[in-house]
Amino acid sequence: MGDSEKRDPVYYGGYLQLDRLLDCQKPLAETVGRPAHDEMLFIVVHQAYELWFRQILYELDEIERLFAEDPVNDRSMGPADRLLGRIHEILRVAVQHLDILETMTPLDFLEFRDVLYPASGFQSVQFRMIETRLGLKRADRMTYDRQPYDARLSEDDRQRMREVDEKPSLSDLIERWLERTPFMETGGWTFTEAFRAAVNDALDRDIAYLRDDSSLDDEHRQREAARLTAAKGRFDALFDADAHAAAQAEGQWRWSMRALQAALFINLYRDEPVLHLPFRCLSRLMDLDEALTNWRYRHALMVQRMIGLKIGTGGSSGSDYLKTTADKHRIFKDLFALSTFLIPRSSLPALPEGLRASMGFNYGPITDRKG
Repeated sequence: MGDSEKRDPVYYGGYLQLDRLLDCQKPLAETVGRPAHDEMLFIVVHQAYELWFRQILYELDEIERLFAEDPVNDRSMGPADRLLGRIHEILRVAVQHLDILETMTPLDFLEFRDVLYPASGFQSVQFRMIETRLGLKRADRMTYDRQPYDARLSEDDRQRMREVDEKPSLSDLIERWLERTPFMETGGWTFTEAFRAAVNDALDRDIAYLRDDSSLDDEHRQREAARLTAAKGRFDALFDADAHAAAQAEGQWRWSMRALQAALFINLYRDEPVLHLPFRCLSRLMDLDEALTNWRYRHALMVQRMIGLKIGTGGSSGSDYLKTTADKHRIFKDLFALSTFLIPRSSLPALPEGLRASMGFNYGPITDRKG
């Protein structure tokens, strides 16, 4: 008799532990003698968020394991891309939850808002873990009522966050993976020299075009020329160790010079078969950053819609605080900034033929076998 015949039949409700799960909604307004109908919706949406956050953390476990390999196995790229895509879809669903929550009006929320003090979504330790594990550094976080972000967490949760802070983030692992990118040098050809010359030529042409454009007034022309000159200086910092170190110190770049160069190489030569999946993974990271930013901004708008200029239940400055985090708590800004230096395919330095062949899918003839 097999194991499948020995065990009891699986029942839907028992497998999902629905008795426990559906007994977790305890509206507080009822306990003070004034039930508020929409408090149930408020609880269910936020519990759904925490379940999705748990799934994201579960997926990050596997993604981090794949990128922690040294070197990263080429066969890991497909699974990593798939799981990053799954996290992105979850974050998109998280934004849609706000549409459901906004079916509750501000007056409905006021019926139970006061019983929530001092609890706040700011105390979601799982969301803080997601931010940290993706790569948001403690030093880059906004202070909360002039206190560290974890000041209002329980001591147990603060300890959990300290443990997460001490481990390499996904951003750190991606940086190390990029630093090991091959193909950037071969024989007498180097990507950095060839591309640097091509981009500087393109920027010089743009600056010259601005100076000769009679449709622009002097102030506009000077402003745009200054912007392009600054972009050229930032680009040069990608190829000069001292300049890059200074730019890092000023917060202009996060990743190492080698990692940034590799990310540029992957973006520019994405059509080469061997770079298809690396490019997709970098794009997924931008998707995650964009989705998180979108969720934070939508959350800020919802809070403003619900409480106006009031202080949040956790003591923060409400919607203003949330809107500021939408920009300041970005994680993969480097990848977005690199788009400044992309050039048309037609202007790309040609890859040496031998290198290009090694980056393709090369199959030998199929030999018929008999017998």
